[in-house]
Amino acid sequence: MHKHTWSQRRSLAVLLVFASGFAFVSKVNAQSAPAAVTTKEKPGSYAAARDHARSIAKEWLARGIPGFSVTVARDGRIVYSEGFGYADVEQKVAAWPTTKFRIGSVSKPLTAVALVKLVEQGKLDLDVPIQKYVPTFPDKGSPITLRMLAGHLAGIRHYNGDEFFIQKHYATVLDGLGIFQNDPLVSPPGTKFNYSSYGFNLLSAAIEKACGEDFLSCIHELVFAPLGLRSTTEDQPSDIIEQRSRFYNHLKDKLLQNAPYVDNSYKWAGGGFLSSTEDLVRFGNALLEPRFLKKESLALLFTPQKTKSGEETSYGMGWFVGKSESGQKIYQHSGGSVGGTSQLIIYPEQQLVIAMICNYSTDGESWKFEEVQSIAEAFEK
Repeated sequence: MHKHTWSQRRSLAVLLVFASGFAFVSKVNAQSAPAAVTTKEKPGSYAAARDHARSIAKEWLARGIPGFSVTVARDGRIVYSEGFGYADVEQKVAAWPTTKFRIGSVSKPLTAVALVKLVEQGKLDLDVPIQKYVPTFPDKGSPITLRMLAGHLAGIRHYNGDEFFIQKHYATVLDGLGIFQNDPLVSPPGTKFNYSSYGFNLLSAAIEKACGEDFLSCIHELVFAPLGLRSTTEDQPSDIIEQRSRFYNHLKDKLLQNAPYVDNSYKWAGGGFLSSTEDLVRFGNALLEPRFLKKESLALLFTPQKTKSGEETSYGMGWFVGKSESGQKIYQHSGGSVGGTSQLIIYPEQQLVIAMICNYSTDGESWKFEEVQSIAEAFEK
């Protein structure tokens, strides 16, 4: 009965999308997927929180975001999940909570979990020089460890020039290291926090060695498959990927455009995955308490690292650790990619997880971090 009701409501929503010719703002309810409420809540108990989420979603549509979804979980169960706008503007395909968007740097927490899984299995040592696992990586005059790489303390540089828009396909992770491996470090290892997606590329090469397979096979087997992340995969341009969104950008003084073509094969680990908000929330739920990972592994992810001088960085392994605008402890990561923006936040003390992803990038501001927090925190009440 539940499946039949969902199908009817979804079909009605899609028909309304195609029937309507109004602006994005006027179509919030017509284009939004029915909330995927899976808790045994009393009817209407989260009604105010859902109304608040839809109010903010309406603002985001008005600011020009073509399509996005939001999912919230409380105590390990999804309590709200809804899509807004279009996954494909030209074909008028509605965005759903299962739509696959580019998640950018939210790929890093996924990679970090694969890393600590291999540590649990005794296949990786976080504190040996990277050359133990990637012997072709040049000696930089001071040891670079996996712990440093996972905490952005290795001194590896970030993107330069137009590297964010690379169109070349890289067949292997090792091939992709050639972009940066011969460049000088931006700071001595361990001395300064320098955010680097390329550092995670190098980390993925070590994961390959320890796992004994290519990185993509490793992360599917270590993380995606056991956690049931069926909507999370690599953004292969040549593949037919069900429910993959189109990607858009909005440059200053121009109308909405299709985002330029890019091939993210040079940075799977640091920014190359697709996912849905429902998958990201499932992923966050798995990290609320020791189950999928041991207590010690969770501590690795969520304990801020320190520089050699003892300065705390506010970053563990693949996760920023801090406080929300309301003062609550959070673990979080955002992601920016060509035609995609994402946010994943875990509130460990409230057992609350929220994910927001859209198919849009801009040189302005289309949504704010505190707005995503506001949606999540409404479900505490």
